[in-house]
Amino acid sequence: MKTEQDDLLVYDEDNAVKFILDYIPADSKKSIDTDKIEYVLDVVYDYYEENGLIDEDSTEEASIDEEDMFKYILKCSKKDKMMLSEDDIQVILDGEYEYGKSLGIYTESED
Repeated sequence: MKTEQDDLLVYDEDNAVKFILDYIPADSKKSIDTDKIEYVLDVVYDYYEENGLIDEDSTEEASIDEEDMFKYILKCSKKDKMMLSEDDIQVILDGEYEYGKSLGIYTESED
């Protein structure tokens, strides 16, 4: 039986970056490059770690406050002078979410 832990083992940042580059709309490709995508993915990981959302011993699904995470990424990107707009961040996050769904890591919540 495949577990969430197995899914995390197949998450590959290089593949995620390629997936996101293919996912983002053509007009966004003018302002979003590989470095910006890698930066956002790194900050997302930092957010998960700082908020105790990464537990290698657990396969329980974590609940992520997407608005809080977005604000965290925006704050970090401004501090680090990454020149990312709110739209750029959202497009990258949307692509990362679609990549995670393609691996079975993320599931759509029923609201």
